[in-house]
Amino acid sequence: MTPIPDEGRVLLINKPHGWTSFDVVNKLRYKLKIKKIGHAGTLDPLATGLLIICVGKMTKRIEEFMGLEKEYTGKFVIGQVTPSHDLETEVSERKDISFLTDEGIRQGALSFIGKVHQLPPMHSAIKVGGKRAYEFARQGKEIILQTREIEIKEFEITNIALPEISFRIVCSKGTYIRSIARDYGEALGVGAYLSELCRTRIGSYNLTDAVSVDDVQ
Repeated sequence: MTPIPDEGRVLLINKPHGWTSFDVVNKLRYKLKIKKIGHAGTLDPLATGLLIICVGKMTKRIEEFMGLEKEYTGKFVIGQVTPSHDLETEVSERKDISFLTDEGIRQGALSFIGKVHQLPPMHSAIKVGGKRAYEFARQGKEIILQTREIEIKEFEITNIALPEISFRIVCSKGTYIRSIARDYGEALGVGAYLSELCRTRIGSYNLTDAVSVDDVQ
C-alpha cells in the first residue's frame, strides 16, 4: 500500500446507499491503517454520492471543504408527507395532486432561488441541549429549532412523472434538501418528501472523479 504523504491526501468517495458518512470514515481508517481521517460534509444514510475524505494533515482543511457550494440531484414524491421528509419514516398524509400542472411545478421551484431562512428537519443531527434533534424526534418529543440562512443558487425540475419529480439543486453550505422537499411541497399546497438524493459536486470536485470505498488503494 502506498504510504500517506506528509502533506496528507484528499480522497473523493462515492458513498453507497445505506452507509453513514462515519461508516465510510471507519472503513477507510481500518483499510489505510491511519488514525487522522475525517469527512468534509455529512450525507444521510439514504443518500449517495460525493463524500470528501481528508487524510493526515489535510484534515486541517475540512472546514474549508465544508464551506464550498454543493450540487445535488434526486427525486421528490409530491402529494405525500412523511415526518422525516424522506423515506426514513412512513407516509403520514396524502393529498390530491390532480390540479397541478407541469408549468406550476416548474415555476414553484424557481420561487426558492436566492437567500432564504430555512428550518432544519426535526430528524437531523443538529445538537439541542447536548442531544441530536433526531433523538427527540424518534421519542415523539417536540423541540424548537432555529432557522438558518442558506442560499439556493439553482433549483431545476428535470423530469415530471407524477407523483415523482426529478430535480437538480445547487446550494450553499448547511442546506437540507429534506427541508426543501417539505417547503416546496407546502408551496405547491400538497406536501412532498425526498425519495432519492445524490450529491454530484462539492465546489470543483465532481462525483465523476470519485471511487468506491473498495477501490481505495
